[in-house]
Amino acid sequence: MSTWSAALLLLLVLDPLGNIPVFLTLLRPLPPRRQRIVLARELLIALGVLMAFLFGGQYLLAAMHLRQESVSIAGGIVLFLIGIKMIFPSPDGMFGDTPEGEPFIVPLAIPFIAGPSGMAAVMLLSHSDPHRQADWSIALLVAWAATAVALFAATYLHRVLGTRVLSAAEKLMGMLVVALSVQMFLDGITAYLRIR
Repeated sequence: MSTWSAALLLLLVLDPLGNIPVFLTLLRPLPPRRQRIVLARELLIALGVLMAFLFGGQYLLAAMHLRQESVSIAGGIVLFLIGIKMIFPSPDGMFGDTPEGEPFIVPLAIPFIAGPSGMAAVMLLSHSDPHRQADWSIALLVAWAATAVALFAATYLHRVLGTRVLSAAEKLMGMLVVALSVQMFLDGITAYLRIR
C-alpha cells in the first residue's frame, strides 16, 4: 500500500464529514473562540493517541502473539462493521449517548476522531510493514490534517452543504470503507492460505 493510499484509508476511517453534525451539536453551547480551543485540543489528543497506536501497536500485537494474517482479517471485520454503521447509522449516533458539559477527550478525541477503527487501522499499517513507519506517520498526519481542516470549517460546511449532503457523504465514505475492509479481509485469508 502506498503512503497516499494509506492516507486515504485513514481519512475515510476518521470520517470528518460524518463527524461534523456531532461536533456542531456538542460544541454549540460554547462561545465561538472556546469552540476553536476545544476543537484544537481534542484534535491534538486524538493525534497523540493514534501516533501511540501507530508506534506501539506492533509491540502490543507481538506481545499477544498475533500474526499479520490474523490482524488483517480482524481489521477487515472491524472496518466492515464501522462502514456498515456509517451507511446505516443508529438514532443514537455511532457511539450512543454522550456526556453533558464541555467535551474533554471523550467523546470528541476518543471515539469520534481516534475511534476503534482508526486505532485498528494504524496498528494494521504498522504491523503490515514495520520498516515504513515514516510513511505511515506521513499518511496519518495527512489524514489528520484533512480532518482538522474539515472540522474547523464545520459551521461553514454545514451551512453550505446541509445535513442531507453531509449524511450522503458519510454513507459514500461508509461504502468505500466496506469495500476496503473486504479487500483487507480477503488479503488476510489469501496470506493465511498461502502459508498453510
